[in-house]
Amino acid sequence: MLPDFRVRQRDYLLEISRALTEELDLERVLARIVRVSAELLAGRACLIALRDPSGWQVAASYGIDPSFLRRVDRMLADIPEHAEPERFEFPEVSSRLQRVTRAASMGLLSGVGLPLIAREELIGVIFVFRGYEGSFSAQDRAVLQAFASQAAIAVHNARLYSEVIAQKQHLDSVVDSAADGIFILDNRFRFQRFNRACSRMTGHDETDVLGLEHREIIRWLDREEGPTLEEAARSGWPQSERATLYVEGGLLRKSGEALPVGITYAPTLAAENRLLSIVANIRDITKFREAEELKSTFISIISHELRTPVALIKGYVGTLRREDAQWDPTVIDDSLGVIEEETDRLAAMIEDLLDASRLQAGALGLNRAELSLAPLLERMLARFRTQSDKHEFSLEITADLPSVNADEARLRQVLSNLLSNAVKYAPAGGKIRLQCRQESDSVILCVQDEGPGIAAEDVTRIFDRFYRGQEMSKRSKGTGLGLYLAKAIVEAHGGDIWVDERVKDGARICFSLPVWQDEARRKT
Repeated sequence: MLPDFRVRQRDYLLEISRALTEELDLERVLARIVRVSAELLAGRACLIALRDPSGWQVAASYGIDPSFLRRVDRMLADIPEHAEPERFEFPEVSSRLQRVTRAASMGLLSGVGLPLIAREELIGVIFVFRGYEGSFSAQDRAVLQAFASQAAIAVHNARLYSEVIAQKQHLDSVVDSAADGIFILDNRFRFQRFNRACSRMTGHDETDVLGLEHREIIRWLDREEGPTLEEAARSGWPQSERATLYVEGGLLRKSGEALPVGITYAPTLAAENRLLSIVANIRDITKFREAEELKSTFISIISHELRTPVALIKGYVGTLRREDAQWDPTVIDDSLGVIEEETDRLAAMIEDLLDASRLQAGALGLNRAELSLAPLLERMLARFRTQSDKHEFSLEITADLPSVNADEARLRQVLSNLLSNAVKYAPAGGKIRLQCRQESDSVILCVQDEGPGIAAEDVTRIFDRFYRGQEMSKRSKGTGLGLYLAKAIVEAHGGDIWVDERVKDGARICFSLPVWQDEARRKT
């Protein structure tokens, strides 16, 4: 029969073994070890100090006053790091703990320190506080060594588990914060992960998706040529071909709407070519589709708009060069006038395209200065009166109109675009009104015509690049860049541009510019 204290020691070792195999939470493991340590060595209290790259610090305690723990923490903070911590750091820690224990208890308490060594690395120390002196037999030392070894392994494993949990949480945060959708399927194509971007794109919550089959959530309204995931799997993918699979098309969302997406499926295979899982990346390609449409629109518009002036120029030049004809000076002058007009059209078109390119590159510069509007507006209307005898131009300016802070050349470009549109889209003639007034710290300018107006479906897109409404396209030619550039110039000045939808007879487009502020006002 074993003596009672040997039975208790055996039971304590068994409890530590259970802690090792059953408990992986570091905080609970440490709490269990300090309690058992105190009871195993008949101590009054116990603490565990752990060693990590930042130094030594108390990680758990049992039966110790918090004020004493703070004192121990300060004492451990300046333990010098050594290449052989077991030989040098552990004795120093034990010695300091002994001294602070005797000083704090006026010699009534002593302590026993045991190193925690796992995989030949010193990870910490267990220090038990006792109220009596005593030596340890060889068997006591063997029991204590076994206990310390078990405790060290438990702490080491719990630390590893905590690191794994922290890494998993970090990975989860990365996956959930990704801009693209990421989902993971098991080898039977059932959802295991579904990040927030996936939920945003599909309309399905992660909690509703997990465990469902891929085909229940990823459904296509239409798609580009190529197999779906299920079709590729029936053909032997990915075992037959380890390359990624890409599927593009209109993904049906939970609401029933379609979203243009591209999904890349990357398989994870075991050594024996067995499918473990599939990691899929889903990307919203709406902007790519829009860019493609914009590119097609650009090519279509530019090719059409270039063809007409080039054909006219070539035709008139070819006619004038005929050697079998003698042309009247009036015919020659008219022909050269057409050539000049079409050349100006080409130059204006090229300049608009260059401005659009500069705008995309962020290089649309402004030379802003104090500008008086009244003379500029009068000059603009005078020029347009000579270009159209069907329209009546009027200028309405409020009294005491302040100067604006603007680039005169760019402002002429905006006004020219708006007035040209008023003339172009009101071919029957009528009144074209240019109005200017002050509102607070801005000056508001409006151009209004008496044409058929702007269709309701075009109002929200009229300032888009290359956009031309169906009715606009029928009425006149154009690249769809005029209002786009006007908007960019106005916004570069710090203003805004909009369609006044209150006007029903004709179209009215307004924009704002900041009032000029002199240096004195700026400083106040």
